[in-house]
Amino acid sequence: MVKKVKLLFVCSQNRWRSLTAEKIFQGINGYDVRSAGTEDNARIKITEGHIGWADVVFVMEKKHIRRIQEKFRNSLKDKKVICLNIPDDYPYMDEDLIGLLKSSVSEYI
Repeated sequence: MVKKVKLLFVCSQNRWRSLTAEKIFQGINGYDVRSAGTEDNARIKITEGHIGWADVVFVMEKKHIRRIQEKFRNSLKDKKVICLNIPDDYPYMDEDLIGLLKSSVSEYI
């Protein structure tokens, strides 16, 4: 059996951007997908376990890179972290957000 590539999507609250990304990329052959948020009140708050699980970490904004580096610097050493530069301007499953996510992520997967 082929090992699936594990993708982690991170935003602030894990309610709109990263959750949309998880929904649209889950089920694509060859990928296992999860999402989390950096804020204390995120729907699912990012943990060291998320970082350890992931092969590739996609963050929505540069501030998310800073936040996860502050908390999980040692766990990130061998991880590929990619900033998609998608602002917090879109609701969950917004058509424009889906288009941005697909075009941004397609460069990497």
